Amino acid sequence: MPRLILRRLALLVPTLLGLSVLLFLWVRALPGGPATALLGERATPEAVARLNELYGFDKPLVQQYVTWLGQLLQGNFGVSTRTGRPVLEEFTNRFPATIELTVVALIIAIGIAIPLGYVAARRQGRPLDHLTVVASLIGVTIPVFFLAFLLKWAFAVNLGWFPSTGRQDPTMVATHPTGFYVLDGILTREFDASWDALMHLVLPAIALGTIPLAIIARITRSSVIEVQDADYVRTARAKGLGADRLRRRVILRNAMLPVATTIGLQVGLLLSGAVLTETVFAFPGIGSFLANAVFDLDYAVLQGFILIIAVVYALVNLFVDVSYGVIDPRTRATR
Repeated sequence: MPRLILRRLALLVPTLLGLSVLLFLWVRALPGGPATALLGERATPEAVARLNELYGFDKPLVQQYVTWLGQLLQGNFGVSTRTGRPVLEEFTNRFPATIELTVVALIIAIGIAIPLGYVAARRQGRPLDHLTVVASLIGVTIPVFFLAFLLKWAFAVNLGWFPSTGRQDPTMVATHPTGFYVLDGILTREFDASWDALMHLVLPAIALGTIPLAIIARITRSSVIEVQDADYVRTARAKGLGADRLRRRVILRNAMLPVATTIGLQVGLLLSGAVLTETVFAFPGIGSFLANAVFDLDYAVLQGFILIIAVVYALVNLFVDVSYGVIDPRTRATR
């Protein structure tokens, strides 16, 4: 297992280097160059020349890349042109919000999808199975922004059951030592603040978790159907293995391999793809900040956030690889 982790970590280096090269060339390929893009309407020849000299855009590309890469290795991802604060600081301020949203969305998705997919597979061809397949198709096809607006209109605006925007009631005085509002309320015993933060998470988490729920349910159903008809399952059943142990130790454990891969991919997508959900609910995570960076041409934020998200995504995939070895030790020798 340690060798597997070391191999996967070693593969991160060329992957991230390749991504950094693509990001670097993308910014340099902008019409008029990065200085013109940063200055916008203020891009006079004199201003462009000053900015090129200030940031070294007038130097050879290789020298620019090496300088930029050295700054990245020192934790310097640049400064946001919109807020004037370091990109890394902006990311660390907003990433806890996105993690909280992702965790709650995953809890909803996994908590419903795996039992639903398993039960549908056990009742293959029956009404519940057909209903699960249809519901999963609907969950995949509904646009996230449409579902987010629908949930917001129905349960926040009309019924008033949940807050419509933000992470917490702005009138509430609460202490946030970690940046994870739900956890902070528990640690500081400000349980009203923790509950309020959780209520703010419900609607965006449902909207964000609908597509993963549908995908995981379908993968679970297909995997369980395939495993329960395998020869080793029939052999275990013929040898008198109890029904409960057969389900837990044989069917579910072997069916979880493709499900684990799917969940890992969904985690990465949720962490990086919550732009629409966070925008609809004015949720101050990395998704909404990235959306604003696109409109404001804040290329330092775009480069820095994309690189950091890529690292997080790669670490999630590493965790999935390790979980494979835990679920099925036979895979350790082949990975």
